[in-house]
Amino acid sequence: MDNQYIFVWEPDPSKSKAVYNYLVKKVNDRNLGDKVEVFKSTYIGLTSSRPIIRILPNDTIYKDFEQEDLGEIFEAISSGRKVNRFLCEFESKIAPVPEKDSHSKQFKIVLRNVGYLDPENIDEYIRRGGYKAMEKAIFQMKPEEIIKEVKESGLRGRGGAGFSTGLKWELTREEPGEEKYVICNADEGDPGAYMDRSVLEGDPHSVIEGMIIGGFAVGCKEGFIYIRAEYPLAIERLEKALASAREYGLLGKNILGSDFNFDIELRWGAGAFVCGEETALMASIEGRRGNPTPRPPFPSQSGLWKKPTFINNVETWANIAPIIEKGSSWFSSIGVGKSKGTKVFAVTGKVKNPGLIEVPMGTTLREIIYDISGGILGDKKFKAVQTGGPGGGVIPEKFLDMSVDYETLQSIGSMMGSGGLIVMDEDDCMVDVNKFYLQFSVDESCGKCSPCRIGGKQLLDTISKITAGNGDMKDVQKIRNISMAMQKASLCALGQTTPNPVLSALQYFENEYIEHITHKKCLTGKCRDLVQYSIIPEKCIGCGVCAMKCPVKCISGEKKKPHLIDGNKCVKCGECFASCKFSAIKRS
Repeated sequence: MDNQYIFVWEPDPSKSKAVYNYLVKKVNDRNLGDKVEVFKSTYIGLTSSRPIIRILPNDTIYKDFEQEDLGEIFEAISSGRKVNRFLCEFESKIAPVPEKDSHSKQFKIVLRNVGYLDPENIDEYIRRGGYKAMEKAIFQMKPEEIIKEVKESGLRGRGGAGFSTGLKWELTREEPGEEKYVICNADEGDPGAYMDRSVLEGDPHSVIEGMIIGGFAVGCKEGFIYIRAEYPLAIERLEKALASAREYGLLGKNILGSDFNFDIELRWGAGAFVCGEETALMASIEGRRGNPTPRPPFPSQSGLWKKPTFINNVETWANIAPIIEKGSSWFSSIGVGKSKGTKVFAVTGKVKNPGLIEVPMGTTLREIIYDISGGILGDKKFKAVQTGGPGGGVIPEKFLDMSVDYETLQSIGSMMGSGGLIVMDEDDCMVDVNKFYLQFSVDESCGKCSPCRIGGKQLLDTISKITAGNGDMKDVQKIRNISMAMQKASLCALGQTTPNPVLSALQYFENEYIEHITHKKCLTGKCRDLVQYSIIPEKCIGCGVCAMKCPVKCISGEKKKPHLIDGNKCVKCGECFASCKFSAIKRS
């Protein structure tokens, strides 16, 4: 029997370790400790409400099993067999060093260690090459050489803006004064996004090492990681990682015996989405209310406590050490055009295998959705994908084969954003989706500027009016006018990008808006006020299931005879439609 490495991911490891404990006990009972090792993992790649097991070196993944099936799975592991009914074909290979597997569409640089080491053990990070890049930067390179390497790599900010990372560092270093600051933006707030959290929980030292290199290159003595308080496990592991780094002489005074002094402090955010904007974030670190401020001056000129400051997000920092270790030409050889390297995406929504993936820039949406994520759930028809979070745009089917990179996404009315990618199928209503994102943006607006505060609410009210069946064709032009005003006049990116999902939906799915306004119908059934339910007499066998499910008892009829729905009493919950096995309920 070859050595086997078992990684166990459980949805809430703080409450449930049943699978991990069972497998550890089995290994001990059989005295297989020299052949089989069991690890708790923070990352498998997939997301699920149930535990997942991955076995290396053959990269076998099991999911959708019950506790009583673990005996059979363990026997298969110990004998080198597979239990086919629990197998999950998820394209997720990770090489031990940042290299592309010839059989995989994924390319792991940021996620190179996540799920394959104990994030609370600094020795494991060092054993996988951790802190070598930092040592090289401090002892073998000048600050200007480091900045040049990052600049020539083509790395752009992964938080959404896509600004050149090396140029940002260069501008900050060129500012006069000895007191400068470096910040990691870990205030991840997009709906459906969990890229930064996974990196911080699974590989915190990669971010710390990147910040140390950045601090040395720019001339900083102090750095901050701004992280939302809703990430308690990430905070706990960052605190342990920082303490371990200080103990090993990698943080603090005279790092590794050099003249370089640098330390990092954690600052917790209270969950305000607007604090992801850099000027609001800095205000929050200083203890003030997190409101954006006009630019210029830019943070590189006057940032934290009015000192030159540069800010990058978690994913950007995790790229730094590999770039310094392997060189800018290696990194710039990955990707397309002006979009170099890889991008981490949290793929959620109507896909068979939702999860966290990392692909080279230039990978197509079709490859992401169908080849890596398994296609549309229930083999339904793909409708659209939302990229860029609440400030991004919807992308229809005709663009499935386009390259995913900064410029291409912008050319079709969307954006890269931080990496949230929400897939929709034929059952989703674009007007309803727009309303959801608008509600989020309105709730998260800081209210400082009128275009965002008033404009966002006006957009939401207008679209709510349409979904309630009270829309007018004049509302479409009103939506466009308000959107253009918000884009031009809002103070920060939150207000400027709030209209993006609506404008892209009007560009590609205007027929759905027209259907809602002129015919007062929502063909997907998502907008309740526009839906009517009726029973098709020829198909109804009178089983009475719909009547039993109806919460307001508006369905009546004799047993084994066609039933009727009282439209005046119906609350349009859709329970009858969902429960009928004979397709006898019509939704119109």
